[in-house]
Amino acid sequence: MARRPRNTRMRRVDTALRHVLAEAIARDLSDPRLGFVTITHVEATQDVREAKVYFTTLRTRERKGSQEALESARGLLQSRLATELRSRSTPQLTFIYDSTQQDAVALTRFIDEVTADTAPAPAPGDDDEQTDITEEHA
Repeated sequence: MARRPRNTRMRRVDTALRHVLAEAIARDLSDPRLGFVTITHVEATQDVREAKVYFTTLRTRERKGSQEALESARGLLQSRLATELRSRSTPQLTFIYDSTQQDAVALTRFIDEVTADTAPAPAPGDDDEQTDITEEHA
């Protein structure tokens, strides 16, 4: 089932949330469990009471620790959002690991394996040209 496209207002809200969160994570959080985290995108509900925050880490092994650090800093991040955005309500944040990049790499490897197992078919006319050339020089 396809998702409805986001309207302009919601895209602006999502972008503002992402910018504030990314800055707050980089500047305000000093949790040793937190790896190199990138906020890939944010999806807020229409009433902006909830927001899903999608993140990725530089190293896969940092994923669990980073998620725990983000969950424990949720209150600080939400208060930062309230201060920066001055909106009617502050969204309840849910942190979700974004595996899109890893999925794409796995899919690319799979395609490479499948195409490596099959020999490329000769292009039409390749055999004819080779025969014509050898007949002319014979």
